[in-house]
Amino acid sequence: MNEPEEPVTVSDLEITYRGTVYPWHCDHIGHMNVMWYVGKFDEATWQLFAGIGLVPARLREERRGMVAVDQRISYRRELRAGDVVLVRSGVLSVGTTSLRFCHVMEDAVSGEVCAVTVVTGVHFDLVARRAVALGREVRAGARERITSFDPGM
Repeated sequence: MNEPEEPVTVSDLEITYRGTVYPWHCDHIGHMNVMWYVGKFDEATWQLFAGIGLVPARLREERRGMVAVDQRISYRRELRAGDVVLVRSGVLSVGTTSLRFCHVMEDAVSGEVCAVTVVTGVHFDLVARRAVALGREVRAGARERITSFDPGM
């Protein structure tokens, strides 16, 4: 009889960003403003993409881009100036022209989850202005990173 698999946890995901919340990231009530959550998640996205072979030089050369067609964010705990954060990421699914992935932002000291986002990105031909297939090797690299982690969204 097979042993049940252990559920995938946040700590099983790849670290794709480390940073600090600076005072200029904070809004009028002292919390990191939503634009900075998105910015830090975006930086994590490019690290995740690089890991699967979707690097900016290649995109420029092939006149391709990645466009976000859906992004959902769940804010779980506020962040303030001085907090140190990290983002962990995983691929949830791979399509012919698209990727669905998640990022989990946590307080690097306490390990508390501060925000979670799930994004669907589409590979886009910048000249023809339409979705195009991801390269075979990019899809293979993304499939290697597929996780069964449940972002709870």
